[in-house]
Amino acid sequence: MPQAVTASIPNRASRSTAHYFLQGLSEIGIEYLFCNFGTDHAPLIEELARFEADGLRAPKVILCPHDTYVHFIQQPFDQAGLVRPYVKWEYALPSGVTAKEVLRRAHTIMQSEPTGPVYLLLPREVLTQHWDEDAVQSFPRDCFGPTQASGADPEVIEQLAARLVVAKNPILITGYAGRDPAASDAIERLSALAGIRVVDFLTFTKIGRSFPHFGGFQPDHLADVDLGLLVDVDVPWIPIVDKANPATFWAQIDIDVLKSASPMWTFPAHLRIQGKSSRVLGQLCDAIAKAATPDFRVAAAKRIDALTADQKERIRHAAALADKKGQPGEINPHYLCAEIGKAIGPDDIVVNEAVTRQSIPNLQIPRPNAGTMISNAGGGLGASGGTALGVKLALPDRRVVQIVGDGSFYFNNPTAVYAVSRQYALPVFTAVMDNSGWAAVKGATLRVYPEGQAKSQGLFQAGLANGVDFSKIAEAAGCYGERIVDPGDVPAAIARCLGEVRAGRSALLHACVTKL
Repeated sequence: MPQAVTASIPNRASRSTAHYFLQGLSEIGIEYLFCNFGTDHAPLIEELARFEADGLRAPKVILCPHDTYVHFIQQPFDQAGLVRPYVKWEYALPSGVTAKEVLRRAHTIMQSEPTGPVYLLLPREVLTQHWDEDAVQSFPRDCFGPTQASGADPEVIEQLAARLVVAKNPILITGYAGRDPAASDAIERLSALAGIRVVDFLTFTKIGRSFPHFGGFQPDHLADVDLGLLVDVDVPWIPIVDKANPATFWAQIDIDVLKSASPMWTFPAHLRIQGKSSRVLGQLCDAIAKAATPDFRVAAAKRIDALTADQKERIRHAAALADKKGQPGEINPHYLCAEIGKAIGPDDIVVNEAVTRQSIPNLQIPRPNAGTMISNAGGGLGASGGTALGVKLALPDRRVVQIVGDGSFYFNNPTAVYAVSRQYALPVFTAVMDNSGWAAVKGATLRVYPEGQAKSQGLFQAGLANGVDFSKIAEAAGCYGERIVDPGDVPAAIARCLGEVRAGRSALLHACVTKL
């Protein structure tokens, strides 16, 4: 969390609510404002200018190009209703007197685990109101700040450890434990100690995957599992694809065990432990080490040997998939991603929005360090461009790689992405895997109608325009763009793009891959 900055205010009779709002943002440590300023934002724009004139510290504004036509036809009856299903808290600022109080409340809820977005409506009329400085109270973090996650009841940990010691075929499934490097380390330690297969499934923020007995990306063979751990994961498996054994004992360790933001969540958990996973798993490792018997250690070592052999086979299989480069106009996406993997470093961050081909970057781009691959946390498309810019803004010394399909690239509002990249010097490397269609649409149709008319006629309503050159979108903003159709051009094209990023401007590589 950035250090809080408190602005000193010149002696004036009163200030607008917009002033106290900006001052409150600085007090709680907000450094950037991502804004679509329009006709309703005149009070904030005026106060930002006043802050500049008076030498005061305000959050830096990051402008996002947009359509500014507003007024009557834009006004909904319930504006917050647009976002209410996706936020933890929403409110409308009623008065400038409560500006800092409301901001502190919003920040506390946002930063308390499980962390998540909040929504605050700022009526223009309220922002223009003036209030005396003494009327607007501050609310410091040490008294009003967010809650912190903790560990678990030692008795519960001992019960789980006792079950793990006698388990024959345990599995651990995670999806976003990589957001905390300590949790990733604890998972690796637990896996090595107890011979547990670790699966990183539908990962949002990946764990480190460098340990030799890593268990891959698919939670298959669930019918053989006698004990399972669900650790920081939203969807541990797809029920129509993988069938769990009703006799399996499942324990859940998560910052959010109930998943209350989801209307339905019915994965089994005989034991639920809500807390900080790194601490809980550390407790569990200590308890297992204390309860371990010679027979347990022998059995765990045998499982590690088998898991290591399985991982070697997965690596060999991935290499075989990437070995064929493809043909002109249909570059093998496995080969493309493998070459990207060779060209980037272990600390570079990959934003993976390959959607139906999301598994390909997972397989082909080694990510040994936790948190170095980020994917969509939900079902929406078009997030990866803004995410890549946000990651670069937060971690300016890290190289950021966006991998996106042609269908989801359309959703990314790329003209705005590259305009923002140029305006604020946020260079990122984008690889567009263009298969000329919506694989998700075709796949969904085939799952519902496997032998239907759409299949027999080859009409899936999933084709996209041929001959589009996405590189020109990047070039329009002064970024580097390149379109390739020949597999032989892949390594050199990647090198050129990364060279441009090192030089300080974004680069887009439009690769024509195997057709839909």
